[in-house]
Amino acid sequence: MSTSPAAEPSAHDASAAEDAKYIYDLSEGDASMKPLLGGKGANVAEMTKIGIPVPDGFTVTTAACIEATQHDGEWPANLWDDIQAALARLEERTGRVLGAAENPLLVSVRSGAVVSMPGMMDTILNLGISDESVEALGREADSPRFAWDAYRRFIQMYGEVVEQVPAHVYDDALVALKHQRGVTQDTELTADDLKGLVATFKDLSREHMGEELPTDPREQLRRSVDAVFRSWLNPRADVYRRANNISADLGTAVNVMQMVFGNRGETSATGVCFTRNPATGEKELYGEFLTNAQGEDVVAGIRTPRPLSEMEQVLPDAYHELIETMRKLEEHYGDMQDIEFTVEEEKLYLLQTRNGKRTASAAFKVARALVDEGVIDQREALRRVEPAQLDQLLHPAIDPEHGATPLTKGLNASPGAAVGEVVFDADTAERRGKAGDAVVLVRWETAPDDIAGVIAAQGVLTAHGGMTSHAAVVARGMGKPCVAGASEIKIDTDAKTLTIGSTVLRDGDTITLDGSTGEVFEGALELVPPQINEDFQTIVGWADEIRRLGVRANADTGEDAKRAREFGAEGIGLCRTEHMFMNEERLPAVQRMILAEDEDARASALAEILPMQQSDFEEIFEAMSGLPVTVRLLDPPLHEFLPNLVDQALLVQRLEIEGGKQSELKEAQHLLGRIHKLTEQNPMLGTRGVRLALMYPEIPEMQVRAIVRAALAVREKGGDPKVEIMVPLVAFAEELQRMRDLIDETVADELSGSGDQLDYTVGTMIELPRAAVCADQIAEHADFFSFGTNDLTQTGIGISRDDAEGAFLAAYVDEDILPGNPFSSIDQDGVGGLVRLGTERGRSVKEHLKVGVCGEHGGDPASIALFNEIGLDYVSCSPYRVPIARFAAARAILDGENEEK
Repeated sequence: MSTSPAAEPSAHDASAAEDAKYIYDLSEGDASMKPLLGGKGANVAEMTKIGIPVPDGFTVTTAACIEATQHDGEWPANLWDDIQAALARLEERTGRVLGAAENPLLVSVRSGAVVSMPGMMDTILNLGISDESVEALGREADSPRFAWDAYRRFIQMYGEVVEQVPAHVYDDALVALKHQRGVTQDTELTADDLKGLVATFKDLSREHMGEELPTDPREQLRRSVDAVFRSWLNPRADVYRRANNISADLGTAVNVMQMVFGNRGETSATGVCFTRNPATGEKELYGEFLTNAQGEDVVAGIRTPRPLSEMEQVLPDAYHELIETMRKLEEHYGDMQDIEFTVEEEKLYLLQTRNGKRTASAAFKVARALVDEGVIDQREALRRVEPAQLDQLLHPAIDPEHGATPLTKGLNASPGAAVGEVVFDADTAERRGKAGDAVVLVRWETAPDDIAGVIAAQGVLTAHGGMTSHAAVVARGMGKPCVAGASEIKIDTDAKTLTIGSTVLRDGDTITLDGSTGEVFEGALELVPPQINEDFQTIVGWADEIRRLGVRANADTGEDAKRAREFGAEGIGLCRTEHMFMNEERLPAVQRMILAEDEDARASALAEILPMQQSDFEEIFEAMSGLPVTVRLLDPPLHEFLPNLVDQALLVQRLEIEGGKQSELKEAQHLLGRIHKLTEQNPMLGTRGVRLALMYPEIPEMQVRAIVRAALAVREKGGDPKVEIMVPLVAFAEELQRMRDLIDETVADELSGSGDQLDYTVGTMIELPRAAVCADQIAEHADFFSFGTNDLTQTGIGISRDDAEGAFLAAYVDEDILPGNPFSSIDQDGVGGLVRLGTERGRSVKEHLKVGVCGEHGGDPASIALFNEIGLDYVSCSPYRVPIARFAAARAILDGENEEK
């Protein structure tokens, strides 16, 4: 590809470009300018402002990146002139000149997204070192080895990032040299070794580029800035943005800063630290460092770092200054900080601070602790936790009583349980993960390009790297269990084997990771339901004080109802009665009901089913005493309760061939005939829901009797049943009116002999576009609406979920035809528009009509925000998602307040 797309910037939008300010010196910025300066640039400027030691530099704004990406890589007309002017100011302030033969200035060129995207974009260090300046740098440091080490690092990073020379080209040469010299560490190579390596790197670069590496540091700077702009759109950044819902329109800033050197001998160091433990949230020392190293050595896992606590012994002054700076920064930002630092000949510099990525459990603990410490209030604490983090906490964990012996133990880099089949490359992990397979990605150490595989895997295991390595940071941010630095494991990527002691695991073998302990087990260990801790309960309790939306659960059994109530559900928004029919013990009676040739036979079968349904309803009403329970009448077509058509045809064929008993054959043929008669070409749009109820009114009549008898029985025991009866798949007002008459007559008949009274309401599920459009007509006969957004998505968009998700839907999302899977997060404009329309039209007839949602979108935070904005009364979701919905309903209020500001 071209390496000089911006050599002659075109004058697009020249007048606008002349007015824009694309460059800010560090002294000109602050933390409030993050959208313009990116997170890194804004925070470095803020640290400068509050007196934290930071290398000098300047920032190229996100606006410049956006301009360039919108114009096929062409820079704004004056951008390169502005960068050179900023460089001249930096040279004047530092008393150094970029690439000079004496007193040279070296700079780093770093990306800086508005939202932190660790490792996803590009960085170039040591820019400005050259054949002319390397000797001067060595003399100044009194270490030629340091200078040549900086030079080989520069060529490697520049060649890979800017000129797109494959990384392995340089890595292989470095490994070969160490092997030739009989050493294992980079630090064991001499100055002459490194000088020879520089020459080798130049030759390799020329071979792959087809030309010499550019030698002018200013030209290198221009190309490097352009490479960082381009990295905003690289595949791994795109994957990360999609996974974290980060807009591609934000762009990245570029930070050009004076180099400080952690590889300037044993009095120099580099490291990463957090002001609290990002895995647990505890307020304790957490971080790693390396002496005589540069930052990439720590985060890339090239060398095994040392715990931060050991820094006090080797660099005591810098250590104590760092501890005080950590305290100051957390206090200033009011949040846990992730800090990159360098010590150059015992002098401390901070290169970056940002709000640290943390595990879900840590997020809750930190937020609660900061409230207890008086640093933030409860509303701000809720803003610090993302709804997705609640989901992570609600995942199963390894049974603590498992009794298994671990194969090995590494660093507990990101907690949680991961069970899956071993895979050795990110592409395979991505492919198999997307196909629904549970896999664990096993790597020597993950690289940023592995991001798609990390997302698709259940967990990550690495042989190398520390607690702040790329694998650890990314896994924690995504809620993926990670065991890092398991140094005892041996990986053969060619043979696709993982060897741990005497155990050899192959591609496809199952392992279990305990990210909380760092242990690795052979096979699949048993998992147990999540345990909700006090931090979680406290913060979700704060959410309840703010949210407006009610939160119910979808539950079909008493056990599910109890669990839902434990998770804070305020009722049952959807009880699917067909699931009760599917029970093995009941299915014969259900099938007799379906196969009945007349009303009497059907009534006899229904009479057998009624007490079974009543028993189920009693359990649910008892579990939800005092809270509403919405019972949906039978929804699916009848043939779903019968044997499969093909299987039954094969059975008949076998009996005919084998000449079996005539009675058995006759019965099988009769059943096949009934299945044929009931089977429809498109059953989801056929005789189901209200249509089935009107065709076979004895079925809903039986269900209503079971509901009434269950409610009365629970009330006799001292319970307080709140009954809501929902009619599914209504498209016409007349359908609901007739069903309401049937329900009212049946209830009255049940109560007539006893003298009892029972309050109940009748409503409908809105799951057809016509129902939404004609909601005002339907509302005349309804006490409530509940939007069934699963079917409303299918009928509203005109796609079959089962077919679409296995065919074109993933491609539509990947190609940006759709922003996401509409079955996971609601299609805001289309299906969301139908919900809005149906609500408005229904309430135009009945102002206080109760309206809820009971599709899977009821547990999705983005969908909940829309439902809150529309003005729905409640959402209903699976029991385990109830806390997420409670929290998301509060965040919808808080985020709305932010938008108003």
